[in-house]
Amino acid sequence: MRILLVEDHRELAETIADVLRSEGLAVDVALDGEAALQRAGIYSYDVVVLDRDLPGVHGDEVCRRLVAGGSASRVLMLTAAGSVEDRVDGLELGADDYLPKPFAFTELIARIRAISRRSGPPLPTVLACADLRLDPARRIVSRGGRRLALSPKEFAVLEHLMAAGGRLVPAEELLARVWDEAADPFTATVKVTIRRLRGKLGEPALIETVREGGYRIDGS
Repeated sequence: MRILLVEDHRELAETIADVLRSEGLAVDVALDGEAALQRAGIYSYDVVVLDRDLPGVHGDEVCRRLVAGGSASRVLMLTAAGSVEDRVDGLELGADDYLPKPFAFTELIARIRAISRRSGPPLPTVLACADLRLDPARRIVSRGGRRLALSPKEFAVLEHLMAAGGRLVPAEELLARVWDEAADPFTATVKVTIRRLRGKLGEPALIETVREGGYRIDGS
C-alpha cells in the first residue's frame, strides 16, 4: 500500500512516516498542499493522509482538487479541531474518513487499512495459497502452521502477490506499491527482497518468476 502523508510539521510528519513504514507501508511525505498536489499528479496513492490545517494551499482545497480531478486515492483527513461541524465539513469535501488530533498511531493505521480496502474488490480476512496463510490485520504469516518472521517489506511484497490472486505482477508494480519515491528504479531491490522471501517461505517454492514479466504466487 502506498501512502501520501501531508503534514506541515516536519518532526511530526517524520514520526508518523516512520511508524507507517514500520508497518510495511510505502510513504511519501509532502510538507504543504502544493507539494501534495504535485506528488498526487505523478504517483498513484492508495490513501492520502491529509492534515486539514495546511499553510498556503489549505487541506480543504487539496481534498477538493483531488476529488474534482477524479483521483482514486482515499482521503483520511487529520485536524486539531474535533467538533462535529469540522468532521461534517471534511466529509462533505469528499474525504473518506476523519481523525482528530491527537490520535493513537494504532487507530491511524487501522483507519488507513480500512479505507484502503474500499478502493478495490473485497478480499478475504486471511489470504491463503496452498499451506501459506497471511493475516493482514494481525500481521501474521504462517506456512504449514509454522509462523514466519518477515521484514515489513517482505510482508508487503507477499501481501501484494497473494492479493493479486495468481495474476502476474511486474517488478515495476511492486516497486511502485511497496516502496516510496526514494526507491531507485534501477536497483535490484525487488529481486533481492523476492530472493529473501523465497528463502523464508521454504519448499516447495510458491513464488514463480516469469522472465521479463514479473512474479506470481503459484499454489498449484
